[in-house]
Amino acid sequence: MHARGAFQALVEKVVGGGQGVYMQAADGTVLATANANRAVHPASVTKIATTLALLAELGPAYRFKTTFSAGGPLRADGTLDGDLIVDASGDPFLISESALLIMAELHRFGVKRVRGRVRVNGRLLYNWREDDGARLARGFAGYGSGAAWAAVQGWRMELAGTPVARHAVRFENQAVLMLEDGLGASTRASAGATVTALVSYESPPLSVMLKSLNSYSNNVLQELSFAIGGPEAVERIARERVPEAMRAEITITDASGLGTTNRMSPRAAVAILHALHEEAGRHRLQLHDLLPVTAKDVGTLRGRLREKSGRGVVVGKTGTYPSLGISAIAGVIRTEQMGDVYFAVHNTGIAVGEARRRQDALLRAVIREAGSIPFPYEAPMDTPVRMARVRRVHAPLSVD
Repeated sequence: MHARGAFQALVEKVVGGGQGVYMQAADGTVLATANANRAVHPASVTKIATTLALLAELGPAYRFKTTFSAGGPLRADGTLDGDLIVDASGDPFLISESALLIMAELHRFGVKRVRGRVRVNGRLLYNWREDDGARLARGFAGYGSGAAWAAVQGWRMELAGTPVARHAVRFENQAVLMLEDGLGASTRASAGATVTALVSYESPPLSVMLKSLNSYSNNVLQELSFAIGGPEAVERIARERVPEAMRAEITITDASGLGTTNRMSPRAAVAILHALHEEAGRHRLQLHDLLPVTAKDVGTLRGRLREKSGRGVVVGKTGTYPSLGISAIAGVIRTEQMGDVYFAVHNTGIAVGEARRRQDALLRAVIREAGSIPFPYEAPMDTPVRMARVRRVHAPLSVD
């Protein structure tokens, strides 16, 4: 067993004075501290708390559902005489590939043209930002499909080798398609028309989305948090899951880590990691099912600890906020002699490149001292969108 002094010396030597560090063995033994209770802006390390809250409130299998309905009759020539109505639920993973999958299903249903527009009920996110329907209409018309259409063709054999134009759903109101932000779009919904559900789209499971969003540190997690009450709910749940003495060291006003008012101490970050590990275990998941792994997953940890001794050994979350002088990392190192070592490093007032160099130097020093064991994990080959569900919810409409 390594004495606490050895790890404390590593922190002082490698990380430097004035920085925040907390390291703890899985059994609760504190291995090293430096300004451990000082709460600073954690940048995207905030997303660990958001992941905990979403998993606890929604469960790993949760899927966001979006329904597409006809706001008028379908004519014999494939023209929907009215709006295409979207009942949205804030799905954060409705992206270009999703639109193409939905487009192809609508076209199979017989919908080839829409006289109105995309009319949205609820909160619609498309390609990571809020949309009033105009940008989604462009997606359904096949605009800018490029690589996304090639990917969809690889997933759906019936689409292979066909041009996107063959499956496009076009909108007669071309003004809608030319408005990048959808401002000023008009409608041609049929007055008093019966609304008929056509197609249902369900997002990938929550756990799959969280893994991808955390790997790329996608700030759409702020939007996703509104499914459970927003940053306030994330803060409440994070505080509930840590020891009482640490609760005042957690402030979350943006669930993705943006803004200037978030605060988290290194020891609170480690406590939240412990809580996430416990919550994941309740659902038969591991931390590496939710957070990226060094040198294995795409995204922010892809280029970290790429050597053999570090590859696949650390699971965690980075955070960078250059304008505030913040660079942080929190995670778990799997070691031979100490088991899982939980850690958080909050660098302030240091250039990002230098901060990352110090962080990696500390992790490498711990690995040299205690040995390393890779997590039993290989990065998924498929994109999350392949796990989405698209299906018809009504028989084809009778035509007039």
